[in-house]
Amino acid sequence: MTATTTRRADTGSGTPHVGLLFGGLMLVMLLASLNQTVLSTAMPTIVGELDGVTHMLWVITAYILASTIMMPIYGKLGDLIGRRPLLLAAIALFMVGSVVGALAGGMTALIVARAIQGLGGGGLIILSQATIADVVPARERGKYMGVMGAVFAVSSVAGPLLGGWFTEGPGWRWAFWINVPLGIAAAAGAVFLLKLPRPRGRVRLDIGGMILLAVATTCLVLAASWGGHTYAWSDPVILGLIAGTVVAAVTFVAVERRAAEPILPMHLFAEPNFNFTTVAGLLIGVGMFGAIGYMPTYLQMTFGVDATESGLLMIPMMGTMLVTSTVTGQLVTRTGRYKWMPISGSLILAVGLVLLSTLTADMGVWHVCLYVGVIGLGLGMSMQILVLVVQNTFPLREVGTATASNNYFRQIGATLGSALVGSIFTSRLASLLVERLPAEAVESVGGGADSLTPAMVAGLPDAIRQPIIESYNDALTPIYLWIAPLGLVAAVLLCFVKEMPLATSLDDEQVPQAAVEGNLLVQADMVEEDAEARGPRAEAVRGGTADR
Repeated sequence: MTATTTRRADTGSGTPHVGLLFGGLMLVMLLASLNQTVLSTAMPTIVGELDGVTHMLWVITAYILASTIMMPIYGKLGDLIGRRPLLLAAIALFMVGSVVGALAGGMTALIVARAIQGLGGGGLIILSQATIADVVPARERGKYMGVMGAVFAVSSVAGPLLGGWFTEGPGWRWAFWINVPLGIAAAAGAVFLLKLPRPRGRVRLDIGGMILLAVATTCLVLAASWGGHTYAWSDPVILGLIAGTVVAAVTFVAVERRAAEPILPMHLFAEPNFNFTTVAGLLIGVGMFGAIGYMPTYLQMTFGVDATESGLLMIPMMGTMLVTSTVTGQLVTRTGRYKWMPISGSLILAVGLVLLSTLTADMGVWHVCLYVGVIGLGLGMSMQILVLVVQNTFPLREVGTATASNNYFRQIGATLGSALVGSIFTSRLASLLVERLPAEAVESVGGGADSLTPAMVAGLPDAIRQPIIESYNDALTPIYLWIAPLGLVAAVLLCFVKEMPLATSLDDEQVPQAAVEGNLLVQADMVEEDAEARGPRAEAVRGGTADR
C-alpha cells in the first residue's frame, strides 16, 4: 500500500489564498534562481584571487551536479511526506553552503560550498513548481508558470548585476552573504504561507535507487568535465567513468523496477509526451547553460567591461525572456493551446546560438545585447511550458515525481552543457595562450594564466593584452556554433508531442485517462462528503489512493 494522499481542490480550510501562497513560492524561486547567476560576473575576480582559473568550471559544475542529483529525491519525498518540511530543509542547506562559501579561503572550500548549496538548491525549484500543481489546475497554471519563468528572467540580470556590484564594492564574498537574509525570508514564507495537506501512510525510501542515481550522475559529469582536458578521451580514467555511468544506469533501472516507491518510476517513460519533452528539455539545457554560463566572463575579458557592465549587458535577455514567459503563460490559460510555443522557442534558441558564434573582439557590444536577447526569447517560450506538459500528463499524486524527473534530465543537460563548454573553453584558452604568448610574458603578470583577472589584463601592454583578448574570444565563440543544432533537434522532437487538453480542476488531474473516458471525473467544487456518498471508487479517485 503506497502513501495515501488527501488533497483539496479549493484554497480554503488549511490552504491560504493562492496569491499569498504564490508569493511565498516566489521568494523560494528568487533564492534559487539568483544563486545560479550571481557568481557569473564575480567569477573572473574570484578565481583570480584564489589562483584557480583552471578550476573555474567546477565552481559552476559542483552546484549543478549536486542539485541535479537531489531533484528526483526531493520530488519523490515531496509526494510521500509533504513538501513544506522538505522545503525548509532545502533552504537550511542552501544557507549553510552560502556561509561556507562566504568564508572560503581557497578554491577547494569554494567548490565544497557550492556543492552544499546545490544539495539544498535542488529542492527549491522542484518543490515550488510541484506546490503550485497542488493547488492550481493545469489550465490555470499556465499564468503562474509564466510568472515563475519571469522570476528566472529577472534573476538572470539581477544576479550578474548584484555579483558585479559586490565585486566592485564590498567584495565578492557578499554574493554569498546575501543569501542569508533571502533564505530567512524564504523560510518565513514557507512557515507562514505554505499550509498544505500532508500525505498519510507508510513511507518507503528507495535508498538503493538514490545511491545508484548519484553514482551514475557523478560519473557522467566527471567524464564530461575531464574528457579531452584533464585526461584524454582514451585515458583509462575517462573510460572507467563512462563504464561506471553505464553500469550504474543499468543497475538503477533494474532496482527501480522492483522498488516499492521508486525514486524515478519507469512507468513515466511509457508516456510519449514525457519522453519527448524530457529529451528536448535536456537539449535546451545544454544550449542554455552553454550559452550564458561563461558570457559575463567573456564580456569582461574580451570587451574590457567591468563586472557591473557585464551584468547590464544581459538585460536584453532578461527583457525578452520576461515578456515571452509571461505572455505565453497567459496565452496557455486563455486558449489551452501550447504545443507551438516550445517548438518555436527551440528554433529561436538555435538561431541565437548561431549569432553568438559570429562575435569578435572588435564588434560593438550592441551585437552581444541583440544576440542574447534572441536567446532569451527562445528560452521564455519553452522552459516553463515543458514543465506544464509533463504535469498535465500524470495524476496529481505523482506530480512531484514527474516534475522532478523532467527537471532532472534538463539539469543533466545543463550540467553537460556547462561541463563540456567549460572544459572545451578552458582547454582551448590554455592552448591559444601558449601559442600566442611567450611563457615568460604570462608568468610575469603574477601567478601565470590562472591568476589573470579583468583588471590585470586591462593594465597590460598592448602587445600582451591583445593576444589574451583574442584568445578568450577565439576559445569560446566557435563552441556556440557547435551546440546550435541541439535546438533544431529539440524542435523536431517536440513536433511529436500530443497536445492533450489541460485539466480545468485538480480532481481531473488525479484521474487516469481510462477513468476520464469512463466519465468518472469528480468535479473540483465537490466537498468531501459528496465524494464519500459516491462510494469507495469515487473516494479512491478523489484521494489518490492506489494499491501496488
